Amino acid sequence: MATIRVNGQQREVSSSPDTPLLYVLMNELELKGPRFGCGLAQCGSCSVLIDGVETRSCVTPLRAVGAKSITTLEGLPVDNAVAKAMLDEQALQCGYCFNGMIIKGTELLTKNKKPSVAQIKTAMNGHICRCGNYPRIVRAIQRAAGVIA
Repeated sequence: MATIRVNGQQREVSSSPDTPLLYVLMNELELKGPRFGCGLAQCGSCSVLIDGVETRSCVTPLRAVGAKSITTLEGLPVDNAVAKAMLDEQALQCGYCFNGMIIKGTELLTKNKKPSVAQIKTAMNGHICRCGNYPRIVRAIQRAAGVIA
């Protein structure tokens, strides 16, 4: 048994220390935010925040988490500015990338309240949108930055 902190709560899990965090979150804790995409940390759909840093949970073993705090999509505030802006800009169509885009956008705006378009594009590099809505995603993050500022 291991104890991890997820979305502000201590949770007991029975997975092996080598189990990818994504599987623990999805299968043991039944969280729906982080998703299996590529399994190679290349698409971003499995992203979570670990101590505020975006991390690809599909390649992060449970043992690497230790006492760090994990935040999934479900653990973000209900009024998350990035999520609302993504919906307002109609940036997300199929939902494949939703989790990763929200997680990474939230991390970016936590560190940089007024990112430039170039900074947004750099931050979002490695997050794949199958629908190709990158311009809307950038606009959504700009919109969210305006709300936060």
